Amino acid sequence: MSGGLLVAGTTSDAGKSVVTAGICRWLHRQGVKVAPFKAQNMSNNSAVVVGPDGRGGELGRAQAMQAAACGLPPDIRFNPVLLKPGSDRSSQVVLLGEAVGTVTGGSYRSMRERLAATAWVTLDELRAEYDAVICEGAGSPTEINLRDGDFVNMGLARHAGLPAIVVGDIDRGGVFAAFHGTLALLSPEDQALVSGFVINKFRGDAGLLRPGLDMITSVTGRPVHGVLPFHLDVWLDAEDSLAYGRTLGRPGPPHGEQWLRVAVVRLPRISNATDAEALAAEPGVRVQLTIEPGDIADADLVVLPGSKATVDDLRWLRDTGLDAAIRRHVAEGKPLLGICGGFQMLAESIHDEVESGRGEVEGLGLLPIGITFAARKTLARPAGEGLGAPVTGYEIHHGLVSRGSPPPLLRYADGWPEGAAVGNVYGTHWHGTFENDEFRRRFLTAAASQAGRHGFTVAPGTRFTAVREKALDVLGDLVEEHLDTGALWRLIEQGPPRGLPFVSPGAPQ
Repeated sequence: MSGGLLVAGTTSDAGKSVVTAGICRWLHRQGVKVAPFKAQNMSNNSAVVVGPDGRGGELGRAQAMQAAACGLPPDIRFNPVLLKPGSDRSSQVVLLGEAVGTVTGGSYRSMRERLAATAWVTLDELRAEYDAVICEGAGSPTEINLRDGDFVNMGLARHAGLPAIVVGDIDRGGVFAAFHGTLALLSPEDQALVSGFVINKFRGDAGLLRPGLDMITSVTGRPVHGVLPFHLDVWLDAEDSLAYGRTLGRPGPPHGEQWLRVAVVRLPRISNATDAEALAAEPGVRVQLTIEPGDIADADLVVLPGSKATVDDLRWLRDTGLDAAIRRHVAEGKPLLGICGGFQMLAESIHDEVESGRGEVEGLGLLPIGITFAARKTLARPAGEGLGAPVTGYEIHHGLVSRGSPPPLLRYADGWPEGAAVGNVYGTHWHGTFENDEFRRRFLTAAASQAGRHGFTVAPGTRFTAVREKALDVLGDLVEEHLDTGALWRLIEQGPPRGLPFVSPGAPQ
């Protein structure tokens, strides 16, 4: 086998990431040397890779998950361009793992040619190295206002001669109209590469879809390669926090007598919200993302997660009254945890000339520290210990502790302190700590005690790596059981079928 495939979608969050991961897992099981690829991703959920030279680099969290589906470690080439939104009008540009600047909608055009050239070269490298490269598109391939210069969707397919399948989320409704409209607004040259459709998140008897499947094939001349059912175990490693529902996962019953209720504040520029997923994998732990002060009042543990715009999100906390709810929670003796940007918000002061440019800003004052933003971003995969347990994690931050030395929550392998643990207020710059099973259990046990949930008991057998592997296996199973894998194999190996009909009106060149 030697080839590739583009997994496009009718919309954002149609299921491109999970379908890509599922196809990767299926091919990996067949003994195919397969890799994922997304030319450009827009997400604040990222993973860190440290190269042989010790330098760290970032790629989209979804591509790290897809790499795991392929049995591979993350590689910055799997996502050569990552845009990290810092506001509604600007994004940090990460090119091959390294931050190279900030762009707006207007200035992006001047950089696009450089980004596209890097993506083309990187894809060519991967295709020479792997038997198959499964590419994920972004948004919709029919972003007709952005088609000129596109190098993520049909621009990618055109450059590399890739067949494309289009995924639609039937749970939202209107999937057949979305399929037809997606195809009909593409140019004849782009349409010639769109080779079929996949329906995602169907609930019920798939036989009821037959009239719709037959009609969409009749009017487009392209088959539906399968119908994937809605599955509750597919929720880990979301590309964007908006993909989450209000409650993360489907928590199992408590191991002890009581539940532990965790409220994660859904910041406007929330970053790496995947930290909360390991908590949600614990039986008896109910994790909600929220913007409601009432949910903070009802929670046992409150988590302030990472942020791509720490100072702006801190102001939002104050504007919404969530800061007062958080203070009341702490005053009641219940635990509060800040992670990365959330940790920085807990400081007495923040000096930021880098992200917001606002200089000295008053923090929440819940930890006796000061934060200063450095121009160079810290990217690392540290190891050490916390609460008497071994801990590994990853760091992605500009802010550094510049004043204060409270009791640490963690220590690096060389003994250097990290984070803070002051009474019932905790903070750390490390992401991913809760993926360490023993540390997670010890932290939750301490948090439950401070919250007065003495009937809560951690389940000793929960292994987060096993939970993640099970989710990837579920994706592979869904592809094998519900998609026409023979048709997918032919597309990957042989490319788009010849003679696919044109669907009017099409888009002009």
